[in-house]
Amino acid sequence: MNVEQMMNGLEQKHPGEVEYLQAVREVLESIEDVVNENPQYEAAGIIDRVVEPDRILTFKIPWVGDDGKVNVNLGYRVQFNNAIGPYKGGLRFHPSVNLSILKFLGFEQIFKNSLTTLPMGGGKGGSDFDPKGKSDNEVMRFCQGFMMELENMIGPETDVPAGDIGVGGREIGFLYGMYKKLRKEHTGVLTGKGLNWGGSLVRAEATGFGNVYFAKEMLATKGETFEGKLVSISGFGNVAWGAALKVTELGGKVVTISGPDGYIYDEAGISGEKIDYMLELRASNNDVVKPYADEFAEAKFFAGKRPWEVKVDVALPCATQNELNEDDAKALMANGCTCVGEGANMPCTPEAIEIFLENKILYAPGKASNAGGVATSGLEMSQNSMKYSWTVEQVDEKLHQIMRDIHTQCVKHGTDEDGFVNYMKGANIAGFIKVADSMLDQGIL
Repeated sequence: MNVEQMMNGLEQKHPGEVEYLQAVREVLESIEDVVNENPQYEAAGIIDRVVEPDRILTFKIPWVGDDGKVNVNLGYRVQFNNAIGPYKGGLRFHPSVNLSILKFLGFEQIFKNSLTTLPMGGGKGGSDFDPKGKSDNEVMRFCQGFMMELENMIGPETDVPAGDIGVGGREIGFLYGMYKKLRKEHTGVLTGKGLNWGGSLVRAEATGFGNVYFAKEMLATKGETFEGKLVSISGFGNVAWGAALKVTELGGKVVTISGPDGYIYDEAGISGEKIDYMLELRASNNDVVKPYADEFAEAKFFAGKRPWEVKVDVALPCATQNELNEDDAKALMANGCTCVGEGANMPCTPEAIEIFLENKILYAPGKASNAGGVATSGLEMSQNSMKYSWTVEQVDEKLHQIMRDIHTQCVKHGTDEDGFVNYMKGANIAGFIKVADSMLDQGIL
């Protein structure tokens, strides 16, 4: 496999799909040696097949606002690869949603799901609909219209969507209600459901918990723990909230959260009622963090800035793609940061990642360190199949073990000759091998 030749071909076929091409390049560069050492992969066209989605559904969703105005949004579902299980990946409702972003997310999901060891393929979907500022009735009407188009493509053994940015418990409820009405069945077709109707405990916290569990394993390779560590977190949604909870529980001090409007620096630490207040911020549906500084006088708000300029030991980017760039990485290095764990999907730019690897710090890519969310979605699918619910302790321990196992796979495939663990390389190789071998077993499809 020649990576540059492969990328040139993809750029010609998919011009302008920047995020998708970035995600593919990262994986191909990591697995190049493995592919070239295994001619059976080339003979079966594994790379050519795995980088293209199985299918893409695009549709319009007309819906009526409370003011009587007719609105039209675009909806998508990208089914990427189901070699190891049903397509699995979230739905994102955000104005930035386009095909490039959903293809990048779906491609990442293939290998993330593979790393969990659970039987789940990769997919993603969503819409450019913005839930911000919409009434519950408007969100309900949109979700019902979205599901009317999606329901024929999904099912508990076919494709199991979940939530993502802009799709929380409210949206999942409306989507599931419409699916149930259309199909006249009560099945585990969506994850992130309410606890009263098939949801799993720990699901809301799972991505943040998993990110911290993975970072905990990385720190342990250096004989360190979270005890006494200063931690910078971006975002303030479910992932950031879960990460803040678990870091605090493990003895660390979270000093930042952020939003589109800027970031909060709280030197005293974000814990207790302050973590609870993050839920209020999210529930307000305003997508800003400045009110935190109004609520807690000791906190400072920095408008239009990102939290990576603060002196910390550990950085956990939990907001969105490409939010941490080369200058941010340099600032973290200058301030003595020794561990970076991605809680979002591809939050670090390639230039930032290069700096982390050059400095040989502990750096975990999202497909490994933020796999806790989809892992717990997989556990929710298992509980739905059994018509049974596990306790908080049972789900949390299963999640913790999955993150330990992912860490072990990354170390196995990512350890260089000098002993340095390149977690990005390890995650990509481990995730790819399982999918590629499954594709070989099943023939040319």
